[in-house]
Amino acid sequence: MFVNVSTVLMAYLLGSLSFAVMVSKWFGMADPRTYGSGNPGATNVLRSGKKAAAALTLLGDALKGLLAVWLARVLQTRFGLEDGVVGMAAVAALVGHMWPLFFGFKGGKGVATAVGVLLGLSWPVALICAAVWLVMAFGFKVSSLAALAATLLSPVLAYFMMPAPLAWAVLVIAVLVIVRHKSNIRKLLAGKEDKIGGRP
Repeated sequence: MFVNVSTVLMAYLLGSLSFAVMVSKWFGMADPRTYGSGNPGATNVLRSGKKAAAALTLLGDALKGLLAVWLARVLQTRFGLEDGVVGMAAVAALVGHMWPLFFGFKGGKGVATAVGVLLGLSWPVALICAAVWLVMAFGFKVSSLAALAATLLSPVLAYFMMPAPLAWAVLVIAVLVIVRHKSNIRKLLAGKEDKIGGRP
């Protein structure tokens, strides 16, 4: 039980590292929670015009999700943890990103972290979802639309390509990402959603 709880807690703490805020501070930029959409994520950082900062934010947010699941996998092998614990760690990493302990529980929408988590759970599922995101993003120039399309596809792929406990975790992750995009969904329906790279 101790190892189970520690694994999930570790994943949450890793998820709580907000690379949008940390990278922006490193670059001497404004806090991304104070401009644009107010979302501490790569898309909003890109609105600052600093492409390198946005790229590092994207990479950091994805890597922390991957690292959280990878460590859970290592502990699974070492201590014989169930797949369900790995799945809970995956969800915990995303929850940490969305409601980070270190940043006043005000986090991002979780797309990059979800991709990293998926990569740790099943790289084929992650790559297919990433490909869908890229096609939609370059085709429509709307990050939220691309994210929602990839998110909706992820639990379907997980159902066919992952063990049941991990597939359930992916479903929970998808629901969380969609809920965090509710304001974007309203803007999409109203035709008012911002384009990728648009200035604040």
